[in-house]
Amino acid sequence: MLLGLAAALGAAVLFGIAAILQAVGSRNVPTGSELDPRRLAGFVVALLRQPAWLGALALNLAGFGLHFVALRLLPLYLAQAGIAASLVVTALLATRLMSDQLSAIEWSAVVGVCVGLGLLAVSAGDAGESARHHGLTVGLIVGLICIAVLGGFASRSQHASVTAVLGLLSGLGYAGVAISARMLDDSSIGALFQSPTTYTLPVSAALAFLLYSLALQRGSVTLATTPMIALQTIAPAAVGVLVLDDAVRDGWYAGALGGFVVTAIGALILVRFESVKDEVTEPATSTAAHPEGPDPR
Repeated sequence: MLLGLAAALGAAVLFGIAAILQAVGSRNVPTGSELDPRRLAGFVVALLRQPAWLGALALNLAGFGLHFVALRLLPLYLAQAGIAASLVVTALLATRLMSDQLSAIEWSAVVGVCVGLGLLAVSAGDAGESARHHGLTVGLIVGLICIAVLGGFASRSQHASVTAVLGLLSGLGYAGVAISARMLDDSSIGALFQSPTTYTLPVSAALAFLLYSLALQRGSVTLATTPMIALQTIAPAAVGVLVLDDAVRDGWYAGALGGFVVTAIGALILVRFESVKDEVTEPATSTAAHPEGPDPR
C-alpha cells in the first residue's frame, strides 16, 4: 500500500511539472491547430519541434511508469486520487511561471478539489481481485472513438469555454489509460499481446496528451488542467467500484459521495471563473490590436 501511494505521489509531481512544460510548448504552435486527421501529422510535427513539449513528454512517460506501479498495487480510487495532487503543483507553478493569477475563491476551489480527492482516497478499500471484463473493454474502445470525434469538433472552436471541454475530454482519455492499465492481462507474454487493453492504453494516452495540448493552447493552465484531473480521477474510481469490484471502506460511503461532490463543485468553480477571465481577455486583446475601432466600411 505504501509503495503504491509513494509511486502515485511521485507521479503527481512529475505530471504537475510536465503540465507547465506542455503549456509552454503547445503555445508556440499556431492556435489554429485542430484534432483533424488531415492536419494531425503537421500538428504533431510542430509539437515535436518544441523542446519544452518534448520535455513534457519525457516527464509524462516517467510519471506514467510510477503511475502504473500505483495502478497495479492500489484501488483505482487511491491511485487516481494520489496523482490528482498534480493539480496543486501545476497551479503553484502556473502562478509563478505562466502569469496565471488565481483569486482567493479559485485557490479555495483548488483546495476543495484536493480535499474532495483526499476523501475519495481514504474511502477506498481493497482493490478487486479480478480485472477481466469484456463489456468494459468494448466500452473503452467505443469511448475512445467518441472522445476523438468530440475532440475533433471542439478543436475547431477558439471560444474560451473550449479549453475546459478539451480538458474534460483529455481527462476521459487519461481515465481510459488508468482503466486499461488495471485490466492488462499480464499472466504471460502471449496473453499480454492478445489483450485488447494492451492497445487501448497507448491510444488513450496519445489521444489524451494531444487533447490536453490543444486545451493548453486556448486558455489558462488551470482551466485546462482542472477538468482533466477531475475526470481522470472520478471516472476510473467509479468504474473500479461499480465494475471491477474495488471496495469502499465500511462506513465510508458517505465520505466517498462527499468527496465526489466537493471535487465536482471545486472543478466547476475553477472552470467558471477561468472561462470568464479568458472571455474578458479576448475582447481586450482585440481592442488593443485595433484601437481605432471597427472599420466604418
